[in-house]
Amino acid sequence: MGTRKNSGLRRERLSLLSRYSSDFGQCLSRERSEHALRGAAIEHALANRAKTEFLANMSHELRTPLNAIIGFSDLIGHPLTGEPKGSRTAEYAAMVNRAGRHLLAIVSDILDISKIESGTFTLDLQPHAVRDLIDASTKLVEPRIREKKQTLTLKLSPLLKTINVDGLRMKQALTNLLSNAHKFTPEGGQNVVIATPGADEAIVITVQDTGIGMTPDQIAIALKPFGQVQSSYSRNHEGAGLGLPIAKALVEQHKGAFHIVSQLGTGTAVILTFPKTDFASNDSSKDRKPWAL
Repeated sequence: MGTRKNSGLRRERLSLLSRYSSDFGQCLSRERSEHALRGAAIEHALANRAKTEFLANMSHELRTPLNAIIGFSDLIGHPLTGEPKGSRTAEYAAMVNRAGRHLLAIVSDILDISKIESGTFTLDLQPHAVRDLIDASTKLVEPRIREKKQTLTLKLSPLLKTINVDGLRMKQALTNLLSNAHKFTPEGGQNVVIATPGADEAIVITVQDTGIGMTPDQIAIALKPFGQVQSSYSRNHEGAGLGLPIAKALVEQHKGAFHIVSQLGTGTAVILTFPKTDFASNDSSKDRKPWAL
């Protein structure tokens, strides 16, 4: 009788020991998994930081010689030695100048991406008239639009109010959108900018074109940094694939909404919605989060 009792106690102790061992093993496994996840997250953050710092440093290193190239090619292209205007020297200098400006624009875009991603990108918020921002942006793109025999129409509501934004960055976003619209619209196509008041005192700006358009999958690709929508038409146009992502990031930095409506073969409309702004505050970093690639 005593032997059976002792045997039962031993079995009970072994069962408890086995259960404790199993629970302890599971706790250790969970702890190791959590450590591994934390380690992976730290490694990922360090890799992103290293990439961002590399892009920023390289962008600064490249901009200095590029500015020199552009400046000196400007001097060569405007002869001071009596050389006839339109000579081969001036022609080659103009080609160097255009190439330098194009490369500088790409480098500047990469620097903007790295600043936005790292959270060091700040805005200088000031009151600006919406009409003035649109006029200034369209003037930068108008020569290229005319060269391609396209039309540019502005439909601006007389009820538009002043908006609290970083004027330089807002013009950059609008210029990027207009450049994209022009670039991917065939010769003789139409580009339209519409600005109207929205609900709750919001401001809605739409950049519309009659270009090649995109599918939903292509829109997702185009919104990724360095994303290139592969088509026979788009491959003929230079660019790093940063125009749309930067425009989207800049709009979102202003707490605005960025939406694309597009249909393949018909055209694209990019809709920007800016909520009512508080002119009393000029804190460009408040409530803004870093934008991740």
